[in-house]
Amino acid sequence: MDEKKVVYITGGSKGIGKGMARYLLEKGYKVAISSRNATEIEKAAADLGKIKADILAIRSDVRKQEDEQHAVKTIMDKWGRLDVLIANAGVGIFAPVEELSYEQWNKVIDTNVTGVFNSVKAALDAIKKSKGYIITIASLAGTNFSLKGTVYNASKFAVVGFTQALMLDLRQYDVKVTTIMPGSVTSNFNDHIPSAEDAWKLQPEDIGQIVYDLLKMNPRALPSKIEVRPAKPPVKN
Repeated sequence: MDEKKVVYITGGSKGIGKGMARYLLEKGYKVAISSRNATEIEKAAADLGKIKADILAIRSDVRKQEDEQHAVKTIMDKWGRLDVLIANAGVGIFAPVEELSYEQWNKVIDTNVTGVFNSVKAALDAIKKSKGYIITIASLAGTNFSLKGTVYNASKFAVVGFTQALMLDLRQYDVKVTTIMPGSVTSNFNDHIPSAEDAWKLQPEDIGQIVYDLLKMNPRALPSKIEVRPAKPPVKN
């Protein structure tokens, strides 16, 4: 592959984001990762840097347009190009609607929906120039609704709709767009602490492999929406 390919992953300090970064670094890509927590993103980059030096840590809050613009500028200043944006940053809050606060609603929507828009808008000129790829990480919650999931379902349905329409907008520029919709993944999502009991779940690197396969696919093919779930969940007693 072209060693100069550059990937930007939001929400890259842990979980799916860090797993994708690890996988793509191992495959020879240059990878920038961001998080709103400066300490966590620097720690993640130091860990990933043991694999390959082509890692760049950026502090950015995707809810702020100026942060994402600065993140893309930092990448362009360092490597001169951006080939792949993976809009992965997200949060989850689950509660009955009568208990859901306005602050909680805004936090999820601002991160999961507006954050994706901010990342795409900031990266768009660079991605169009490289005829690159935009990938959003949605969820099976973007097609299947759940108890106590009003705000999270709303956010992920929105991401799926946004991404599919974006795909139609950008095909004319030879830019590919895909949304990946994982089911249960071993990660730190919603303050979960991964353990051996998560072995049945998808692993973050599995999502990284999907991204890699998309990037290596014949240019004439575009899987615009991918649902992926564990092959064999545990049997409930």
